[in-house]
Amino acid sequence: MATEASSTTPVVAAPRIRTRRARPVPEGGRVNWGLTIIVAVVSLIVILPLYFAVAMALKSPAQTGTGSGFNFPWPIQWGNFRAAWDLTDTPLAASMSLLITVIAVIGEILVSALAAWAIVRNWGHWQFRATFGYLMIALFIPFPVVALPQVKLMAAIGLANPFGVAILHILFNLAFNVLLFSAFIRGIPVELEESARLDGCTTWQTFRKVVLPLLAPISATVGIFAFLQSWNDFMMPNLITANPKWQTLPVVQYLFQDQFTTNINIAFASYLMALLPTLVVFLIAQRWVVSGIMRGSIK
Repeated sequence: MATEASSTTPVVAAPRIRTRRARPVPEGGRVNWGLTIIVAVVSLIVILPLYFAVAMALKSPAQTGTGSGFNFPWPIQWGNFRAAWDLTDTPLAASMSLLITVIAVIGEILVSALAAWAIVRNWGHWQFRATFGYLMIALFIPFPVVALPQVKLMAAIGLANPFGVAILHILFNLAFNVLLFSAFIRGIPVELEESARLDGCTTWQTFRKVVLPLLAPISATVGIFAFLQSWNDFMMPNLITANPKWQTLPVVQYLFQDQFTTNINIAFASYLMALLPTLVVFLIAQRWVVSGIMRGSIK
């Protein structure tokens, strides 16, 4: 009887619990929408002035006087760039800027890498530790403080020209670049250099064939910083270079301010032409700036 009663008892199914399907988490974590909105709004501080500059560079004087500055011009006045090119003698000024920039970039990478390598590998000697401390103190000395002595020094030794400006760029950025390179070099195993010496490499060959190739990420970072600073620099060429014909593009644009006040459209066209190389270089190599610094800090 008990067996029959139990067999006829209906079986109640357990209630089905619905579970919410988890949203896919994007790579790197959840999206912080609040911070994203803030960054998007703040980015307008850069985007809107850039758009305004482009719009003004493509307008005629008659179009500038009508409507707001943010109205996109039609028809487009491409002749403003040609007028700015001829007015400021852009080829000569840009070649002077390029000459200073190339010397500064190559010089900062080589000189700073050699100095940092010597300091790190001879850290046990107090002379090298004192040199590193001296360079770190130099980070707190701004250029305007020593501007007048540098002007007199460059004139006295015959370097009141673009070459003197490039040399000053190398020297004044030495402290910051050594700081970056030294942090990276500490992560390179000394055994690699010892193996090279056992194979018969000299000190210079060890640096050139072993150390320098390993410094490629941080060298790219230093090179980008050097390019942006040298190309956009105004104070140092304006003070050091004696001949106005050898002035860089930012200084030439400043010297032609009187002509620009009569036609601001040509002024904006000239500014955009000077800005274009820095934008192109930064957009191409921006990932190396962060990666080089992060690798040095982690190592």
